[in-house]
Amino acid sequence: MKNKPKQGWLAAYPALMLTVFFLIPFSIMLAVSFFKRIEGGFFEPAFELANYARFMSPFFGKVLLNSLLLSAASAVIAVSLAFPFTWYLGRLRKKAQTLILVFLLSALSLSEVIIGFSWSTILSQTAGIGNLFAFLGLTETANSYTPSLMALLLALVYLSFPYSVLVIYPAVTRLDPELPEAARMLGASPLLSFFNVILPIMRNTIIGALILVFVFTLGAYLLPQVLGRPQHWTLSVHITDQAIFQSNLPFAAAMAIFLLLVSLALVGLTMLIGREQEASQ
Repeated sequence: MKNKPKQGWLAAYPALMLTVFFLIPFSIMLAVSFFKRIEGGFFEPAFELANYARFMSPFFGKVLLNSLLLSAASAVIAVSLAFPFTWYLGRLRKKAQTLILVFLLSALSLSEVIIGFSWSTILSQTAGIGNLFAFLGLTETANSYTPSLMALLLALVYLSFPYSVLVIYPAVTRLDPELPEAARMLGASPLLSFFNVILPIMRNTIIGALILVFVFTLGAYLLPQVLGRPQHWTLSVHITDQAIFQSNLPFAAAMAIFLLLVSLALVGLTMLIGREQEASQ
């Protein structure tokens, strides 16, 4: 009974932080999203649905579709590469696993700015991989591969690959190593046992990794501007464009609310999958 007041104080601190750093800014942004924009880049308090009505325009629909498809493609490629990598990582000795995980964690320290301009240099015409292709005779001249959709996808996959590995790794290490051996004893080939035994067991983990990477890349801001063309810009880029360059803060707030709600819904779905996985275990 004596511990209840202390527990109440401990619960009050995260509630206070949530209120100050999330609920209050979210409430302000939600209120601004209904404001009316006036000439000169200003706005006045109002309650209008015009900013949300613009979501039905072809322009917003195209931007939203491009953002969703780009994030989905990045998530699928990153997780498809990360799962077999993590599977073989889990079969290595503990010392080798530790070294590789430390390397992945160090890669996470790289900011999006460093990653964006590094890939811009690698794929450039003057000092990039195009010179190597020309030297090997694969192309007649050195070509630039940026800005392009391919360059943007490469950078997004590079950015999200370590996160995919770290999400999948705990589930792989808990997997019974005798399962593949049992499948082989029953006549299944290594490839068949991988697809018919390992993948079904890891289904929830893979889905969770896909959702987390999707949410992570959905908020990409710098990489689409550095490596992509305007038609490849994500919703985050257009939010900044509307808020700063177009001086339309109410519409930018409405788009930010929409992006936040989509992200929260996907995070909630990930938590639900995690609970189902714990219940099944």
